[in-house]
Amino acid sequence: MADPVTITLDGVEREVEGGSLLIQAAQDEGTYIPRFCWHPRMKPVGMCRMCLVEVDTGRGPALTTSCTVPCSDGMVVDTKSDVVKKAQEGVLEFLLINHPLDCPVCDRGGECPLQDQTMAYGPGESRFVEEKRHFEKPIEISELVLLDRERCILCARCTRFSDEVSGDPLIEFQERGNYTQVLTFPNEPFRSYFSGNTVQICPVGALTARPYRFRARPWDLDAVESTCPHCAVGCTISVQSSQNQVLRFLGVDNEPTNQGWLCDKGRFGFEYISSAERLTVPLVSNGSGDFEETTWSVAMAVIAEWLQDLIAEHGPDSVAGIGGTRGTNEDAYTFGKLLRAVIGTNHIDAQLDDGLNPEFLAAVTPRATIPDLDEAATILVWGPDLKEELPVLYLRVRQAAQNGANLVVVHPRGTGLDDVATHSLSYVPGRGPELLESLRSGGGDLAAVRDLVMAEGPVVGLVGRTGLTEDPLLAEGVAAFVRDLPGAKIMPLGRRSNLFGALDMGLAPSLLPGRATIASAEARSDLSVEWATPISETVGRDAAGIIAGLNEGAVKGVILFGADPVRDFSDPASARAALENANLVVAIDQFLTDSSRLANVVLPAEGFTETEGTVTNLEGRLQKVARLVVGPGQSRPPWSIFEDLALSLGSSIGAVSAAAIYKEISEVAPAYRGITWDQLEWGPGREGIVVPGESGEQPLRYVPVDIGLDSRSARLALHSARTLYDDGVHVRHSLSLAQLAPGAFAFINPADGARLGIADGVLARVTGSSGSADLEVRHDATLAEGVVYVPANQEEAWGLGDGLEVKLEVLT
Repeated sequence: MADPVTITLDGVEREVEGGSLLIQAAQDEGTYIPRFCWHPRMKPVGMCRMCLVEVDTGRGPALTTSCTVPCSDGMVVDTKSDVVKKAQEGVLEFLLINHPLDCPVCDRGGECPLQDQTMAYGPGESRFVEEKRHFEKPIEISELVLLDRERCILCARCTRFSDEVSGDPLIEFQERGNYTQVLTFPNEPFRSYFSGNTVQICPVGALTARPYRFRARPWDLDAVESTCPHCAVGCTISVQSSQNQVLRFLGVDNEPTNQGWLCDKGRFGFEYISSAERLTVPLVSNGSGDFEETTWSVAMAVIAEWLQDLIAEHGPDSVAGIGGTRGTNEDAYTFGKLLRAVIGTNHIDAQLDDGLNPEFLAAVTPRATIPDLDEAATILVWGPDLKEELPVLYLRVRQAAQNGANLVVVHPRGTGLDDVATHSLSYVPGRGPELLESLRSGGGDLAAVRDLVMAEGPVVGLVGRTGLTEDPLLAEGVAAFVRDLPGAKIMPLGRRSNLFGALDMGLAPSLLPGRATIASAEARSDLSVEWATPISETVGRDAAGIIAGLNEGAVKGVILFGADPVRDFSDPASARAALENANLVVAIDQFLTDSSRLANVVLPAEGFTETEGTVTNLEGRLQKVARLVVGPGQSRPPWSIFEDLALSLGSSIGAVSAAAIYKEISEVAPAYRGITWDQLEWGPGREGIVVPGESGEQPLRYVPVDIGLDSRSARLALHSARTLYDDGVHVRHSLSLAQLAPGAFAFINPADGARLGIADGVLARVTGSSGSADLEVRHDATLAEGVVYVPANQEEAWGLGDGLEVKLEVLT
């Protein structure tokens, strides 16, 4: 932080940060200077002239734009003089010359900066009587965003965001003079993953979002601050509803996480909440493939009878649980408590065999936070494509690189970070250990990269699986390499929204609540006292083990909590066979999924915006989620369902409210001790609190070790990874996003196409370890040679498996 300087602001001496922009310094001191083009998260341009003030630096007062002037010692600033007022009136009069007077039908009406500032600073009337300019309106510049050029005041917020922040310069000024306008390029729609941000920061109604257009007025909306449910970054959002229907999400500027930005999936992925396909009543299978509606009491009695029979005949280890990442920490905690303390099984997993070692994800040390990226000298990204799987984290890494951090990206194909990366390394899946060893030794072409990461200065390593065919132990080897670098910290990467919270609540075979390991006798003893039941030291089965156990008959029953293994497990055929072979499948979900359709009993659960609680993001930051609307029909909070299941089995888990459950978590889970519910609602805690807090302790501190994996090779290696818009249940039932799912293709390097005689655009059969799919081939020069990339989470492609070897056969 720069040394403070003294300025005189409207006759009062103020001490402000030296070099800070005058408009920001004045705002921090309680003086609002009107503006349109200035945004605190983008570079100043001084285009709108609305922020004109009189500044005297010793040579007499002069009008200047406060968004471009840094504060210096002795500066005298007048924001309210007659000269300033006259200038503000003139600027607004010019802006309104061509701006249409359509406030009653404009979506911005009631929350429009132009409207507000015209009332506060405008001349009150216009001298302009001529015809205003006209454009066709509105025009679709993407499937989500519409443009009304008549309303545009040319502030350049949208174009600057697209260029500076998201790196998708798909929208730009065109024409000159009176005909200057914002437009997209021919045949290149505004298909940015972050287009919705331009709608939110537009100071007029020039850019509007199709999902919200003409839906409500801002004064009709109820709003609450919450945390985005779509990935593990944990962006802070404002959830807004009218008449018990969620109508929009807006980004909230939370410095440690999203800085106000959202990806379009996070912004527009709310329509599923009001879907007519939501489950509203409990369902019981009639044995012939159909469901019959029933009451909660009957459903609980049926489940209890089957569970008691299974436990009596085959023991508690015949029951397992999968899921927990779609709910809150309170939901996950009660799910784990039901399974471990009431049923007596340790077969529990929040992941679906597509993640990493849960101990590594939950307790790797030293662990990085998102703000650490801002101070890093070097950032190493060896994991999933951040733009596809953790989009707002991608923006933060991109920002750090633009601010001077050295960025090294390692991935089998080109990513959105390559244009700002110092080094981009490509490799064939399976050959990662070889590349890691070369990077460690610094031989050949990698000498410069090694020297870069070994240089002095903080290093942050973002580490995860680049794709489903990559050995998960490679990530630990990369993390071990990063840990040995000077001043290094590690950020483990996982995709699912509350994955890290679910692991912290013990939803893994080897973990107990509060980042304790089940191997610790002390942790088991402490939890046994709190739960008044002995905790077995046996490490249970993970998701793959549960699926295998169901197929083998060792596991007889499974409870699915927001999990769809038939869609998400790497071998869908095996997952389907496992559920069909089970004696009992209980599904707790919001929709009928491919997996819940195979259940014996389906229970309707409330979800995001319908329940309150806490979640934990990938840096270990604990945040609140809030309740705003009522769930459909007879749906209930998951923790309430688990309490009723426990009661039907003759026990109780003490779940009476989300706040009461969290209080128990803060007492039982060592890492969460001392963090109160109220802290997360008021004061600095609203930004989230990184766990463990000041009073907490983390029993498990996981030190990653490189076990020396051998490289694997294949004639053609499959790279199977996820895309932002997928065929997942939430996107499928959010109509605005469902249309954006790109579908599946088989991408190969043009050199491989020439070698194999496979032209761009031909239809080919792609055969993996678990299945095959007929896909169109597309050439991608950013892909490593010898690799076939297939988006994993598209309907046509899921089921190829996680095996490395893949075959391509052209269909005639």
